[in-house]
Amino acid sequence: MDDLKYGTRNKRGDWAPSEPVQYAPLFLFPTRIVAILKWLPDYFFPWNTIFAASAVAYWAWVIPPIETMQALGIGWIAWLYAVNAISVLFFYGAFELHLYVLKRQENRFKYNGKFPAEQKSKAFWFESQNIDNVLRTFLSGVTIWTAIEVAMLWAYANGHAPWLSFAENPWTLAIVALIVPIIHEFHFFCIHRLIHTPFLYKWVHSVHHNSVNPSPWSSLSMHPVEHLLYFGTAFYHLILPSSPILMLYQLHYAGFGAIPGHVGFDKVEVGEDKLVDSHAYAHYLHHKYFEVNYGDALIPLDRWFGTWHDGSQEGEARMQERYRKRKEKLAARKARVEMGGAAE
Repeated sequence: MDDLKYGTRNKRGDWAPSEPVQYAPLFLFPTRIVAILKWLPDYFFPWNTIFAASAVAYWAWVIPPIETMQALGIGWIAWLYAVNAISVLFFYGAFELHLYVLKRQENRFKYNGKFPAEQKSKAFWFESQNIDNVLRTFLSGVTIWTAIEVAMLWAYANGHAPWLSFAENPWTLAIVALIVPIIHEFHFFCIHRLIHTPFLYKWVHSVHHNSVNPSPWSSLSMHPVEHLLYFGTAFYHLILPSSPILMLYQLHYAGFGAIPGHVGFDKVEVGEDKLVDSHAYAHYLHHKYFEVNYGDALIPLDRWFGTWHDGSQEGEARMQERYRKRKEKLAARKARVEMGGAAE
């Protein structure tokens, strides 16, 4: 498939889409009903449908009986960890195998023309991005994911979280299901800005940003503190009128949903003529430039806070202008400090 029909490739082999990243029309004003209706299929398919279906499957075949979860026990906790780990291994591993091991679409639609395995760095354990990312995913990521899952299921089983039945509250639960991605986006933006503060970035978030050229296993390669903040999105369901299935959907949206943003390819080829959009470019630009696109493109939070980069020349100019103003402020502050010291 010819990826140059959809974008351009520079001399380094890096690919970029021809069209700038667009925000979802959901929060554009004045409201554009036709645009929203055209966008809705992309909201549901394929990713949100996959994550919601996985939550239903977990509830049907994985989650223990309510009576079992009323007391914390090593047996059912270990069972949930094992299922989460196996699910991550197969889901993440499928993308890794297809795109990075077998390289079935070579570097077509790949933002960074190089592959992580080709580069060694002391920033990673064993100087390998892949080994480092895999170990952090399973040692910390899946562990904290499971711990929060266990805590929430225990809370539901013991009546500490609002649990609505679908039979009695179908519309309320439908609305909560619809806004699960919005909750995730809001939460992710807030904690992302928090961990980009100097202290937390140095000691926590820099672990994730070591993967400047992200791949599937980079998705959950984080410091344990960031894992706790990231999967903390499930705690909204302690106060929302919700259900365990929707809480699982929220967790799966975070856990499995990290893949599209870090897959490293704009489109995944399925067969000879089918393409699935990853919608990863906005987050790829965050890994590339660090201080843009703290959210994705569902809610225009970055636009509202002046940190949006859509991949266009205008977006690049806005970013450079923001950097220039910040340097001027830092230079002015330094000059005032030096003048104060000289006066003494």
